Amino acid sequence: MSLILNIETSTTNCSVSISENDEIIVSQEKDFEHYSHSKVLHVYITELFSKSDLEINDITAVSISEGPGSYTGLRIGSATAKGICFALKIPLIAIDTMDILAKKIKLPKGYIIPNMDAGRNEIYFSVFNRTYQKIQPTNFKELKTKSFKKYLDSELVHFVGNANNKLKKFLNSDNAIFSKKELPSSLEMASLSFEKFSKNQFVDIEYFEPNYLKNFIKK
Repeated sequence: MSLILNIETSTTNCSVSISENDEIIVSQEKDFEHYSHSKVLHVYITELFSKSDLEINDITAVSISEGPGSYTGLRIGSATAKGICFALKIPLIAIDTMDILAKKIKLPKGYIIPNMDAGRNEIYFSVFNRTYQKIQPTNFKELKTKSFKKYLDSELVHFVGNANNKLKKFLNSDNAIFSKKELPSSLEMASLSFEKFSKNQFVDIEYFEPNYLKNFIKK
């Protein structure tokens, strides 16, 4: 049996959960107007154990959303996860944020394109088929009117993420389906973290760094 603490802080949504194998047993999250992870992340983690009657020593691994996403959010989430893993001598699991976001969508056919705003006319994105196989790796791109044309010309494409309004300005296709605004959540991490735990797919705690994809530019 595995008890995994899942931490998702790649956006303004501060989200934590504990999963037993591939099922969420307790969770806590809130989307803040501004990044509040430094104030609430540890509070939320403490509340998880209070609500579940578990002790932190019961945890067998910590799973972190590795990015892309907010530099500040990812840095805080990573530091917290690494600190817990070092203290408890348990493994750290890193999950691509696009894999987490894609799990928001369930569909019988077509493609899933999770997306996040990367500033200007750029987005972070990946492309998945309906069984969540990644057919285009996570990257960032500048949007153009022909973006994702090869997918839109062949199948329905479900876009999910906080860059959908930006995408709508560039894409004009009947095959484009835009979900309501969705942010990555630890609620979608259970099956992903359990799969990696089962395969011993851990990252080096000392050297792990979030996948920012783009250089951080201080404004």
